[in-house]
Amino acid sequence: MQNLIIERIVALRKEMAAEGVKAVILPRTDAHLSEYISSHWHIVRYLSGFTGSAGTMVVTDKEALLWVDSRYFLQGAQQIEGTGIILMKDGLPETPSITEYLCEHLAKGDKVGINGMLMSIDETASLRSRLNAAGIKLDVDFDPIDRIWADRPSLPSDKIFVHDEKYAGESAKAKISRILKSAAVQGAEAYFTSALDEIAWVLNIRSNDVPCNPVATSFLYLAPDGSTLFVDGAKMTSEVEAYLKDAGVAVAPYDAVLSSLAALPKDVTVLLSGSRASGAIAHVLEGRYVKGNSPVALPKAVKNDVQIAGIRQAHLRDGVAMVRSFMEIEKVVESGEKLTEMGVADILLKHRGKGDLFFDLSFESICGFGPNGAIVHYTATPESDSVITKGNLLLIDSGANYLDGTTDITRTIAIGEPTADMRHDFTLVMKGHIAIATSIFPEGTRGAQLDALARMPLWKEGKSYLHGTGHGVGHFLNVHEGPQSIRLNDTLASLTPGMLTSNEPGVYLADRYGIRCENLVLTIPYEETEFGKFYAFETITLCPFDRSLFDVSIMSDEEIEWVDNYHHTVYDRLAPLMTEEERAWLAAATRPLDR
Repeated sequence: MQNLIIERIVALRKEMAAEGVKAVILPRTDAHLSEYISSHWHIVRYLSGFTGSAGTMVVTDKEALLWVDSRYFLQGAQQIEGTGIILMKDGLPETPSITEYLCEHLAKGDKVGINGMLMSIDETASLRSRLNAAGIKLDVDFDPIDRIWADRPSLPSDKIFVHDEKYAGESAKAKISRILKSAAVQGAEAYFTSALDEIAWVLNIRSNDVPCNPVATSFLYLAPDGSTLFVDGAKMTSEVEAYLKDAGVAVAPYDAVLSSLAALPKDVTVLLSGSRASGAIAHVLEGRYVKGNSPVALPKAVKNDVQIAGIRQAHLRDGVAMVRSFMEIEKVVESGEKLTEMGVADILLKHRGKGDLFFDLSFESICGFGPNGAIVHYTATPESDSVITKGNLLLIDSGANYLDGTTDITRTIAIGEPTADMRHDFTLVMKGHIAIATSIFPEGTRGAQLDALARMPLWKEGKSYLHGTGHGVGHFLNVHEGPQSIRLNDTLASLTPGMLTSNEPGVYLADRYGIRCENLVLTIPYEETEFGKFYAFETITLCPFDRSLFDVSIMSDEEIEWVDNYHHTVYDRLAPLMTEEERAWLAAATRPLDR
């Protein structure tokens, strides 16, 4: 594989030389600036072998480099070993940004190439400004990938289907009206979005174009005098076409988007999101767009009553599936049968797949045993697939997409008797988890203002984790959703009632084990006082934590009470859906902690 990677980079450099390009930037995304992408857009994987969900590759005439965030420091290093690619650990003080690196290593008059569809308006403008200040040119039309990737997969052609309003809670017509009113407030008649999750949410349509993400590859133009969905005709059915027509949405070819936008009347002003629309889109609308906030992001993040009811039901079914999975894992290990990480993932899929309204996983299950659990977004492969044996921790991060909701849960369980260090580290993580779960905060609070609550128990012992504490979660959509998050760097989005967010602190000890504890929490009203409105979190996920991993000697009475109350709730809600044997297992798993 290493030799193939080297050959592909050589082929890319030949294309660069032919175009006079000294460096090319290759973000791991698609023409919709997505986090999760179809096989057609796995350019970074093709050129590097790196399989993570975030990373950017830079190839110059002399070096090849891969920037990854802390989730992928270990995985990235392993996967590019022997290729000559240099791993750049993004976010560390000693690591230059991509722009800093280019300005340092290129000369005045050199040219950097990008595919303008793969970089946002804001990113393109920032890059251009920095490079131009150093006398370096930016070519936004450099896209040689088809010429070097002979067997590149086609764009997805899966059929689109309608997501019933009984699950969505609001019609496409009503959403379009809301969005256009919001666009008008920002000085625009129309709104254009490339974001696949926004398009799916606005139109109440879904597909299966991206693994674990029920989205349809398309672009959407919304305007009072008629809207247009740009999509491959092979994805359409007569039912969907009639449905869209009734919503006031026409259909046009996917590859006609740029020419159609260029042909819009000169007096039409289109709203574009600086972070969610590409520089190439802005270029064809030059002089006819305003850059502002997405009018979809907040309404999509704030779930309506129908969606919230569905989310609760989805988590009941998901909790039952998780309990059944843990029971099977426990039985297999105790029997002495061989069980591997990939086998654990199969067990999870089997039990979830039996649930009502199941559509797909919400992401590829992360099942990391022992040292593999310390790789934050580890995915088992046939080569790395570890056997589950007694004496270490198994980290399971998994979730599902049901027609009525999306789930995301992480549990760390002891296989055999845990060590004192394992119990201590697990309890530190849970203390942070509980601090988030029980936090009360005033209206306008952002996730960055709560993030330290989750980290403090670890920080006090010189430990930490580098990923965010929480991300937004969609509704039968992408498992990672903005605009809210709980993390050290501020996304400037307030936590608002109706938002569904993860609560997932962790700690990772290289070559030993990883620990992460994740529930989804719903922001809810708490009380209103003379100081204003206050909000809290309601924990939605229903699944026991491993009681054997709690060290109650370092827990407060309030923390122990929270765990006991949570487990009591888990039993009360899941038990009626279970067999007698399952209820007995769950009763033991949720009994009060031993003090």
